[in-house]
Amino acid sequence: MKEILRHAREVIQIEAEAVQGLLDRLDENFVRAVQLLLECQGRVVVTGIGKSGLVGRKIVATLTSTGTPAAFLHPVEGLHGDLGMVTAKDVILAISNSGETSEIIHLLPSLQKIGAKIIGLTGSLDSTLARSSHIVIDVGVEREACPLGLAPTSSTTATLVIGDALAVALMRQRKFGEKDFALFHPGGSLGERLSFKIKDIMRPAKDFPSLTSEKTVGEFLSAINRCGADFALVLQPGGGLAGMVSDRDLRRGEIGSPDFLKRSIKKIMDPNPPTTEEEAPASEAMRTMVEKNLLAMPVLDNKNNLKGVVILRDLLSWKDRGDAAK
Repeated sequence: MKEILRHAREVIQIEAEAVQGLLDRLDENFVRAVQLLLECQGRVVVTGIGKSGLVGRKIVATLTSTGTPAAFLHPVEGLHGDLGMVTAKDVILAISNSGETSEIIHLLPSLQKIGAKIIGLTGSLDSTLARSSHIVIDVGVEREACPLGLAPTSSTTATLVIGDALAVALMRQRKFGEKDFALFHPGGSLGERLSFKIKDIMRPAKDFPSLTSEKTVGEFLSAINRCGADFALVLQPGGGLAGMVSDRDLRRGEIGSPDFLKRSIKKIMDPNPPTTEEEAPASEAMRTMVEKNLLAMPVLDNKNNLKGVVILRDLLSWKDRGDAAK
């Protein structure tokens, strides 16, 4: 058991060092690559074979899901007709650790004739791929995690990380946000969580204790104890929102004083609690509540009328939002 764990730790350590080593080699070539990809009027065509091909397919998946049109070209199929998918408007992302992979090298003359720009991801800056590329990104590693030094391990990890770095850099430059992400991920739990709105999960305001600011701390405690709630809405005489008070706010009320329970909640409530709107994305509300350590947040309509309350617990367990909203 100890030997197995020791070997596993060695692999993780070697690959971690490989990734860390990329930091010192990021330079203007990476920036130029991002700029070229941003200016691309066609698609990013990723090509590689073997383990590099598998990494290339993952890079394609990450690019396409974050706003960069991309496709994978198998180099062997490319030599037998699939080069027809490539145009002069495309940018080629060619992956070869050695830079001498024969299937990739045989593609290069045709890619150059087509007029597509080539970004080479390679661990050998003196290779044929490097010399044939418009931009070269160094993904070289000192050693593979494979004890024989043969199976691509650290090198594929390093390439994958650079692919992620390119995709995220493009994503940021394009200001690709959660709404865009939801558009490209309409299915599954991720797209569902990013697409639903506050009105889909909020609870009616009447489900929670409410009182006016003249009520006392004692009356507040009685109200939340009856409902099993952590907070109460503080309403204006006309029913508008005047603030919120939670059991956390009790610390402001000098709990040990003899007349503590008789104090007005106006002295401890939050008169300007963060609020959200019915049409706001639920993901935005969740981010605000987590950042501000809020248990609940009032929901207002476009006329600032109180419509309901969204609960952090409901947002975190969004799969059950249908039950939570009942």
